Amino acid sequence: MSSFVGVLVSDPWLQSQFTQVELRTLKSKYVSVRTQSGRVTVGDLPNIFVKLKAFTEMFKEDEIKAILEVSYKDMDEEIDFESFLRAHINLQSRATAKSPGSKNSSSFLKATTTTVHHSINESEKASYVAHINSYLAEDPFLKKYLPLDPSTNALFDLAKDGVLLCKLINVAVPGTIDERAINTKKVLNPWERNENHTLCLNSAKAIGCTVVNIGTQDLIEGRPHLLLGLISQIIKIQLLADLNLKKTPQLVELVDDSKDVEELLGLPPEKVLLKWMNFHLKKAGYEKQVTNFSSDVKDGEAYAFLLNTLAPEHSGPAALDTKDPTERANMVLAHAEKLDCKRYLTPKDIVEGSPNLNLAFVAQIFQHRNGLTVDTKKISFAEMMTDDAQTSREERCFRLWINSLGIVTYVNNVFEDIRNGWVLLEVLDKVSPESVNWKLASKPPIKMPFRKVENCNQVVKIGKQLNFSLVNVAGNDIVQGNKKLILAFLWQLMRFTMLQLLKNLRSHSQGKKGKEITDTDILNWANNKVKKAGRTSQMESFRDKNLSNGIFFLELLSAVEPRVVNWSVVTKGETEEDKKLNATYIISVARKLGCSIFLLPEEIIEVNQKMILILTASIMYWSLQQPAEESESCPAEDGNIPDASPAASVDGESETPLDGEVCNLAINDAASDTAPSDTAPEVENEESPDKVEGKD
Repeated sequence: MSSFVGVLVSDPWLQSQFTQVELRTLKSKYVSVRTQSGRVTVGDLPNIFVKLKAFTEMFKEDEIKAILEVSYKDMDEEIDFESFLRAHINLQSRATAKSPGSKNSSSFLKATTTTVHHSINESEKASYVAHINSYLAEDPFLKKYLPLDPSTNALFDLAKDGVLLCKLINVAVPGTIDERAINTKKVLNPWERNENHTLCLNSAKAIGCTVVNIGTQDLIEGRPHLLLGLISQIIKIQLLADLNLKKTPQLVELVDDSKDVEELLGLPPEKVLLKWMNFHLKKAGYEKQVTNFSSDVKDGEAYAFLLNTLAPEHSGPAALDTKDPTERANMVLAHAEKLDCKRYLTPKDIVEGSPNLNLAFVAQIFQHRNGLTVDTKKISFAEMMTDDAQTSREERCFRLWINSLGIVTYVNNVFEDIRNGWVLLEVLDKVSPESVNWKLASKPPIKMPFRKVENCNQVVKIGKQLNFSLVNVAGNDIVQGNKKLILAFLWQLMRFTMLQLLKNLRSHSQGKKGKEITDTDILNWANNKVKKAGRTSQMESFRDKNLSNGIFFLELLSAVEPRVVNWSVVTKGETEEDKKLNATYIISVARKLGCSIFLLPEEIIEVNQKMILILTASIMYWSLQQPAEESESCPAEDGNIPDASPAASVDGESETPLDGEVCNLAINDAASDTAPSDTAPEVENEESPDKVEGKD
């Protein structure tokens, strides 16, 4: 495996203001300009900064220039990388001051890794430590280190080897990580520690965390604000896991008709929690509407009403009679403890309106006493509204993939959140830069239906430009929420993204524009890789039923990195149970290597050809980025050995050396051009054969 070398800055304070991912991104921008022009000047900065995601919506180029002119008299002055970073921090502080604040409904899953303010909330830290002490107290590996003392840095020290975070993810979403893949020796070497953190970050993405600004080096260094941000997301995903119709169909009681049920399906879990809270408060006679977990609950009155109606056997008028908010908060917490709710906050946290801890507190109340009735008719209706297993799995995969791309909007439900077209335009802009005409796009909230259709028409138009198969599909099909067409479109989008990444690797490696990568190329590469490693299993196609036992993928993973598979824990895959053990292990080992994948074990066992293709391509993408072994280097198409050059990441940045092994794609161009694709997608609107597209 390749070693990790972070970007180092001589000034420790300056180093602490950025994550390693941010430093690598900014370094690549700086080096790119210096390579082209021979030097970087102040005058170059506006054009660089205006294209960065942090500033693109906040400033115009001339505004950035005006800000820089305050600090620099000569725009032709040459600047070094550290001065470049200081200019970035200066502009970032202006952006923070200019921004009115995020209104994203899933704010706890976004912007948890900001590098402008690094203050640690001690109450949150104490709460998370208490959560860890409670849920992991009996863990065979961690129990010797627990309980942690919240007044020390023991949490950050323990997190440095990656085991704690991996275990915490499994508490939040059981079975996400196969613990056989976690390195749990008492003393880990740098490789093993890096593997654990890579496994942690890829698994965190796979449960819905936003980790686009965190790298393994940040976790190895135990950076407190980043660790707490990640831990906060993991714990909240655990606490909010039941706030959906699939897990708690009784939630249908909160709405009156089918249209409201659709709206409920599209709400983020914290919004569902607010809706549930207000439902009970209204029944209890509380006249105010709670719209947040901060200012609206500071006085504790809403909590007193809520607990009185949910648990009248423990209630009394005292909490409502007292005029002192702190005293009322104390009574509320004492009341909640009688329901066995864990103490995620103190009376002070209620009075001060700590949003994260108040949300955790209300989620605990919901888990222990949701107060919803069992209306069989309504529950049957709710169950009808939820998707079948296959559709649900695909929706989950695409939702997590979209959220991993680092776009601005956080997706809670694919079928509801993409119907206005905006999210799809964001994704298309990310994976195919400059493909979107933003002047023709309408940003949410969108009140006029035809604006949604216009957005979706542009989505379909771009899809056709990217050679997606969209027979008789128009923007209105997306607006109407046609699940079959939406899933087919997203599959083509995901496949296109993966193939483009592989194409870019070959192009960079060989120094010229490469031919398109095909499914056949990926199949051939995988078979050749396994064969070259001296193994005998082969994959006939991405729907080969023999793949269900998992042996081929374990041999492929072992071929690309021999030390990563522990063969002593691998089964023969002859029974369903053994197949699941192997499939779970494959996913964790692939994530441990560095593959960002979102499939479930069932998709390997059932040989879902779409997900099998993406799994194989992801392993291939990781492998081709590793430093070439001398014995494996081989000529490029022109007969020359390609030099290692930076690989394009999903964000379009250059980070990792390329493998000379790119030439081992074993591409037979004639075969690639004519062989039928095993997963060739085709989207056809069977319901509307004569449909005419709307105006783009």
